Amino acid sequence: MIALKASEIATIVGGTLHGDDIEVVAPPVIDSRSATAGSLFIAFKGEHVDGHDFVSDARSRGAVLTLAERAVETPYVLVSDCVSALGALAHEIRKRLTSLTVIGITGSQGKTTTKELLASVLSNHAPTVAPKGNFNNQIGAPLSLLECNETTRYCIVEMGARHPGDIAHLCRIAEPNIGVVLRVGTAHIGEFGSQEAIAKTKSELISSLNPSATAILGTYDEFTPAMSALHQGKVMTFGEKQGCDVRATDVEIREGRAHFDLVTPEGRTSIGLRIIGLHQVANALAVAAVASALGLTLDQIASGLATAESHAKWRMEISELDSLVLINDAYNASPEAMSAALQTLVHFAQERGGESWAFLGKMHELGESSPQDHATIGTLASDLSIDHLVCVGAPEYAGAIPSGSQTTVHQCADKFAAAELVNAMNEGDVVLVKASRSEKLEELAQLITEKWQARTEGAADRNNGGKTS
Repeated sequence: MIALKASEIATIVGGTLHGDDIEVVAPPVIDSRSATAGSLFIAFKGEHVDGHDFVSDARSRGAVLTLAERAVETPYVLVSDCVSALGALAHEIRKRLTSLTVIGITGSQGKTTTKELLASVLSNHAPTVAPKGNFNNQIGAPLSLLECNETTRYCIVEMGARHPGDIAHLCRIAEPNIGVVLRVGTAHIGEFGSQEAIAKTKSELISSLNPSATAILGTYDEFTPAMSALHQGKVMTFGEKQGCDVRATDVEIREGRAHFDLVTPEGRTSIGLRIIGLHQVANALAVAAVASALGLTLDQIASGLATAESHAKWRMEISELDSLVLINDAYNASPEAMSAALQTLVHFAQERGGESWAFLGKMHELGESSPQDHATIGTLASDLSIDHLVCVGAPEYAGAIPSGSQTTVHQCADKFAAAELVNAMNEGDVVLVKASRSEKLEELAQLITEKWQARTEGAADRNNGGKTS
C-alpha cells in the first residue's frame, strides 16, 4: 500500500479522524494477528467475532490506525460502514497507481488455480500482487488492491459472486484492464436459480470493461463465448477448439498431470504442468491468453507454466502414502468439478494399476436440480468404470447407476463409517476424497491416512515377528 496520512484516509472514506494524524505505511489487515508495523486495522463486525474487540491486540502488533464503526482506542477513523469504506479506499489507490495493470478473473470453476498459475507466470516478469487464499469478495478483492504500491506492475483480483451485481460492484472498485471469464457452470445454482442467471452475473465483468481493456473468454460452455457481444474492445478466446486465439493440442496425461502443445498467435511450444488434473489445461490456457495479451513471449509463458505449482489447501492435494495414493480435493464441489476430479482419479488408477476409490460427499447449493445432479455424477463414476463409489452421507449418487454396473457402491452414513473401508483397500489403489466445503471431508482424508498408516505399520510388525529395532 502507498503511504497515507490518517487524515487523508478519513477524507477518502468519508469518515472522521479521532486522535493523532499518524501515517499508515503498510497494507490493511482484518485479523489483528496479521497486523504489522505501520498497518491499518479494519474492525469488521462478523457473525461470530467483532473486530472492535481486537483493536488493542492489533495495536500491540504494530497497527497504527483503526477503521471502525464505533469509538475505539485512538487514533481511529470512524465510518458508518467498514465494507464500503474499504472499497472506497481501494478504488482511490487503484486510481492513483496509473501504471498498475489489474486482471479480473471470474468463473464457476478454476478461479483460484488460475490466479495462482497467473501469479507464478507474471511474478517472473514484474512485481505482482495476487490474493492470498480465497479472497474473491467485497472484502478480499479490495484488500488485494491495497497490497499494491508504486512498484507493483500487475494485480490479480478474483471476483466471486453470491448475488447479481456483486461482480459489477467489484469492477467499479478495481477497474480491470483485463477481464477473464473461465466458464459458466452450475456452482451456486441454488442461489441464482438457473445457469442463465449465473452467466448474466459472470458477464458483469465483461460489460464493465472500458473499451481500451481486453476481454478473455473461455470456450467450455455456451454462455461464455457469447459475452464477446458485451465488449467494444479487444476479445481473445481460449480452449481446445481450432478457432481459439490460444489453444491446446495433443493433450495427454502423465502421472495425473497434463502435457500439451500450447498454440498462441506467436507460435507453438510444448507444456508440461506440475499441477494435477486434465481440467487444469483450461486454467493454463487462460493464463497463457492473459500473458499473451500483456506482451510476454512464448518462452516466458511456457517456462512460467512449467514451474507453477498450486498451494491452495485441499485442492487436488496428492499424498503418496505407503503404496496408496490419496487425492484430497475436499475444498469445494460442483458437478463440473466432480466430473474433472473423477477423470483425474481414473487416470491415476490406470497408471498405478490399482483400484479406484471415489469417496464423495454432498454437493451443496444446487437447488432443485440437486438429486439429478448427484445421480448424474454417480452414473459418470459408473461410466468411467471407477471400481468403488463411496457415498458419504449422500445416497443420491447411487440413484441412477444401472444394475449391471461394474462399480461397487458403498453407502456410508458418515465419515467414520467410510473410513472403515480402508480395510478393503490394497497396495496400488488410488483414493479420491471430494465434497462441498461444509461437509469437511478433509477430516475423512485424515482418517484414511491414519488408518492406512496403522494398517501398513501393523503388517510390517507382523512380518518382523513383532520385533523392533
